Amino acid sequence: MDKNLKTILIAMAILVVLTPLGLLATGETFGEWGNEELKEKLGYVPPGIESLSSLWSAPMPDYTVPGLENSFAESAVGYIITAIIGGGLSLGALYLIGKLMASDKTE
Repeated sequence: MDKNLKTILIAMAILVVLTPLGLLATGETFGEWGNEELKEKLGYVPPGIESLSSLWSAPMPDYTVPGLENSFAESAVGYIITAIIGGGLSLGALYLIGKLMASDKTE
């Protein structure tokens, strides 16, 4: 395995294990506001955001896995699962983009 890839995977694994620390944080997550929170903070909801807000709903809202939200331990497991899925999808997308860019240079 490439040394850089190994370093990235180890760093990602550490971050995945640390994701349940977000459960200890108080308050709300910056920038992950719904229309209600935006209206409370800004006094209004920008029309573009309001019209697009119903276009997409998160498959795992609030980093929870259905059935794993009844206790802190279950929520921590849900955080780790969503981190693995999100990190895996992100790394996979970056890997594919890198492969496509590298293949364009060799042609």
